[in-house]
Amino acid sequence: MARDVAGSEISGGGGLLVGRRLLITGVVTSDSIAWATALAAQRLGAEVVLTAPGRDLELARETVGDTGLPLLQLDVTDEADWVALTDTLGAHGGTLDGALHAIAWGPPDGLAGPFAGAVPERLDLSFATSVSSYARLGGLVADLAGEGGASLVGLSFDSSRAWGIYNWMGVMKTALETANRYLARDLGPRGIRANVVSAGPLHTRAASGIPGFATLLESWERAPLGWDAHDPAPVADAICFLFSDLARAVTGQLIQVDGGHSAVQGADASPV
Repeated sequence: MARDVAGSEISGGGGLLVGRRLLITGVVTSDSIAWATALAAQRLGAEVVLTAPGRDLELARETVGDTGLPLLQLDVTDEADWVALTDTLGAHGGTLDGALHAIAWGPPDGLAGPFAGAVPERLDLSFATSVSSYARLGGLVADLAGEGGASLVGLSFDSSRAWGIYNWMGVMKTALETANRYLARDLGPRGIRANVVSAGPLHTRAASGIPGFATLLESWERAPLGWDAHDPAPVADAICFLFSDLARAVTGQLIQVDGGHSAVQGADASPV
């Protein structure tokens, strides 16, 4: 029997996601939204399959531990990995009920410094990793979806303004959100929902590569509900909602899970 991160046994009993097979990409460390989502979905009864890029497989295996969750290799810029993943998931008539795209990459010169100074070739790789792979994953979900359709979920960060840092990754997130709307348009007739969750800043491995990350956290001190940058569980719960039938009429949307920060846009949210 599978076990969660605390070692507790997880039964296949009742839950919001019972009977669903979900693909959670980009799982490497235990502080990630992807890992929190995998555990939450498993607790809710889903069958969960994980992926990590080849360079991070050993670290991902340490994270997975004895949970019993299968871990497959996926570098989204490697065609061979896509083929192998598709074959593995589709073996013996296998279907897929949903997938989380938790994959992004940006070069250091694309995150900080002069906006016009980033190397174009590295930005091309950033787009392929962070944006066009989302469309590719949507195609995979659509091809393997059962009769009940499926749900695709991506991850973003507030792209409504130009932050003092983040630079080209802000552009990539804007592109991801736009791609999501087109996927919702094209995949909806096939029963596939596509939505993006915009999370507040979290202390993850990805965040450690963002220069001046602490400045983002300072802005979230004004979030109406407060914000715990060490707790990805609220984001994971929203993703599980989007995987479930409760969100059966939700597609093409950007869901803000940020303690209400985006609603106040930097204004003082304290009570008068």
